[in-house]
Amino acid sequence: MKTIVVISDTHYNRKPYENLRTVLEESDYIFHLGDMLSDANELMRQYPEKTYIVAGNNDFCAGAATELVLDVEGRRIMACHGHRYGVKSGTERLLAAAKARGCDVVLYGHTHEASVEEQDGVLLINPGCMTRFSGKQSYCYLVIVGKKAVATIVEVR
Repeated sequence: MKTIVVISDTHYNRKPYENLRTVLEESDYIFHLGDMLSDANELMRQYPEKTYIVAGNNDFCAGAATELVLDVEGRRIMACHGHRYGVKSGTERLLAAAKARGCDVVLYGHTHEASVEEQDGVLLINPGCMTRFSGKQSYCYLVIVGKKAVATIVEVR
């Protein structure tokens, strides 16, 4: 069993990290899906061995990865911010990209709206956002056991 904390769109709001300290420490992996890399770098400094970062549309660092693929417990996970796949207009392009890479789980952000849905055998997970300008701040707690993946959206204050 592996546990994953998925965070996106913090937009300089690191305050929720304090409330997540225990879950971050106990998780096996942490993904920050962009917007803002400076916030993500704080996680990387604290948990370098288990933090994975992708750049978002508001991240302008040269050389920052815009997506990555990682195998975890028999699941193939694609992580990206989502803006390059037009996720505000739908997930069709994102789903096609995941399938082309042989992925069965996709982590994405950008819309600031949390969602978990399965499409054509691919689990699509958007953790929502942690921006202080959003009505709801949330992250995703993902548990993978063999081929089973269970995603839970968790609201934070």
